[in-house]
Amino acid sequence: MDTLYNQTNKLIQQTQQRFQVLEGNVLGRDPIEVEADIAENIKHINSNCEKLDLYIYKLPIDQRQSVKMRSDQLKYDCKHLQAALDAAKQRRIRRELAASEREQLLNRRFAPNPDLTTINIDYSIQQQHSLHNAHQGVDEMLYTGTTTLESLRSQHMTLKGAHRRIIDMANTLGLSNHTMRLIEKRVSQDKVIFVIGVVVTLFVIILVIIYLT
Repeated sequence: MDTLYNQTNKLIQQTQQRFQVLEGNVLGRDPIEVEADIAENIKHINSNCEKLDLYIYKLPIDQRQSVKMRSDQLKYDCKHLQAALDAAKQRRIRRELAASEREQLLNRRFAPNPDLTTINIDYSIQQQHSLHNAHQGVDEMLYTGTTTLESLRSQHMTLKGAHRRIIDMANTLGLSNHTMRLIEKRVSQDKVIFVIGVVVTLFVIILVIIYLT
């Protein structure tokens, strides 16, 4: 089981390095090919996590807790890798669309206007680029906000599960009621911080959308 855990952890590190290749376009690699390699690694990591979950139930009860936490950490890292891959794909698609639109705009032939003697082509191109960049900026902000909210929700579920496991362990170790109340109070405070963070994030996104539009 330790061997499978080490292999999975090493695969996560290799996948993170693949993102550097993807973002930096090292050695001129095709980004679609690199994305496919990353997706395959993520699929392999998920498969290993499922195997680890099966092994957990074969362990003695006193060892399951620590092994379960290590397995959950691998799952958490895998979710972040998947979110990063989705974001990288969206950025690549937007770049390709922007390049295509720019190419079409540069190759467009402007017909003469009988009412005007001159046409400010440079100004039209600049205005088109400005509108496109504003639209792209809003899309990126919305996607970033959505990814942040999903990450916060995932962290909330992870902390909630950790809180439940800590309470179970505390009951097993015989902690005092006062200590338990302190732990529960801290969890309540974390929930309040989580809600405030979500509200602030949404408020910032709304302000950016209003400002850009």
